[in-house]
Amino acid sequence: MLDQIIPWLNFMVLLVSAMLILFFYAKSVSTAALVKRVGAIAYQKCARYRIIASIITVSTVVNYIVYFFYPLQIPFPRYFPLDWPISVMTAIAISIPSLYLWLQGIKDAGKETIRLTDQHRLYGGIYRKIRHPQAAGEIGLYWVVSFLLNSPFLVLFTFIWIPVIYEMCKIEERDLIIRYGELYLRYLESTPFIIPRRKSRQKFRKK
Repeated sequence: MLDQIIPWLNFMVLLVSAMLILFFYAKSVSTAALVKRVGAIAYQKCARYRIIASIITVSTVVNYIVYFFYPLQIPFPRYFPLDWPISVMTAIAISIPSLYLWLQGIKDAGKETIRLTDQHRLYGGIYRKIRHPQAAGEIGLYWVVSFLLNSPFLVLFTFIWIPVIYEMCKIEERDLIIRYGELYLRYLESTPFIIPRRKSRQKFRKK
């Protein structure tokens, strides 16, 4: 009986987690709009929202692992038809750029990865090449886990994170426009969303 309940329960948790991550992350990056309503306490509130979103994000990896042991009983392949080492090699290939983008984004954002302050600034480093390195890396890491688990279903399911994380990024950008105005609009114009240009335009200059 549990073998039938756990897979569907785990799948439902995955779906709900995607919605909760979007909800809490959206609230965590709406700092400028919230400051206008409640004042400086908004920074503490948004930091709590960001921590909650991060905890749920980590927990989804656990759900992926649970799915490996308790897959849905549906007419869908449980494993890739090729040997598992090929899936592992694919995971490694994806992990290299994904980890670089994610870790470099965290490094260049510094403490503000989790906690924004009223001294928040536009980031340098990799953020001069693309606007959302952490988001790009995070999506890739979900595929890394999926291939390591050799699960075609999880590889397919991971596509759900593309619109979720895209919407998270757009919500964050709308709040940064409120905060920085014309300065951030010039940054949007000159810096690509995720895929870097061969030659980035240099219209934006950090002040």
